[in-house]
Amino acid sequence: MFQETSSDAERKILSILKVLSESSKPLGSITIARELKRHGISLSERAVRYYLRITDERGYTQFLGRNGRMLTSKGLEELKLALAPEQVGFILDKLELLAFQTTFDPQKRRGELPINTSLVDQERFKEALLVMKDVFKAGICVSELVAVASEGEKLGSVVIPKGKIGLATVCSVVINGVLLKSGIPIDSKFGGVLEIKNSKPKRFVAIINYDGTSLDPSEQYIRARMTSVRKVVKTGNGKILANFREIPAPSRTMVEEKIAMLKEVGINGVYVLGNTSEAICQIPVRLNRVGMVLLGGLNPVAAAVEAGIMVENIAESGMLDFEKLVSFWEVLNKYTND
Repeated sequence: MFQETSSDAERKILSILKVLSESSKPLGSITIARELKRHGISLSERAVRYYLRITDERGYTQFLGRNGRMLTSKGLEELKLALAPEQVGFILDKLELLAFQTTFDPQKRRGELPINTSLVDQERFKEALLVMKDVFKAGICVSELVAVASEGEKLGSVVIPKGKIGLATVCSVVINGVLLKSGIPIDSKFGGVLEIKNSKPKRFVAIINYDGTSLDPSEQYIRARMTSVRKVVKTGNGKILANFREIPAPSRTMVEEKIAMLKEVGINGVYVLGNTSEAICQIPVRLNRVGMVLLGGLNPVAAAVEAGIMVENIAESGMLDFEKLVSFWEVLNKYTND
């Protein structure tokens, strides 16, 4: 039945991984086959099950019984690497999709919002929390609200692997989503490394345009050890993760109102809001537009990596219900008092 070249088989496997990556819930072979058909790929349920056994063996997927399968962090990484040549601009598409999927309403304090997921070895999780606490205390984060999951559980679209603990931080794309739901278009320009001088934002020293990359900029900066978040906390000088957006100038007042609403529920991702056509952090802004700098949601995790703790990050890892988020300080107390 499966007389095909190895390249044909790999393409089908990648197609299945892509379908799983677009879902925050486990999927069975029937659903996967239906979704593949929507993308112009015809595979029977039997064939899907055959390829899923292969993805299980490779560690790309995790079988969750009758619920189906979820993509693992290893599977997500494989998908990123395999699709990189054909997915320039993938991150921009992903940001726009997550913004569209955001249902969080700050007034009602409910709905789903986008998260980042970080995987830490169980034996070093407490140590990581102790490093991150100063960053959360200093407010160099999108929110103090987080979620924790143990092996076999999931955060967004990520299943936590054996021996790891997952930490979800609020992704700055929540700002995009809330503004979009209010009828305010927001243009995501780039992710960057922002230099801080005397506790104030000075300039971007590195940028990666979203429409020119298949990998998340923050993940790349953390891997390259380009941040000094801990130094910023201690001295007021250093480099942090930040993102740049533009909004239409007439929407500025409404945006300020939404920022205030978000702050009331513990989301403080907007770091700098400029004025019409005014450059901010040495970045020029187009005519009749307003620039906006958002803090990177992974700044606390970047500090842990700076401290020598191995962390695997999956930025924009999916959606999470607001009600499942808890205070970072609650998590810290739990793990330091155990």
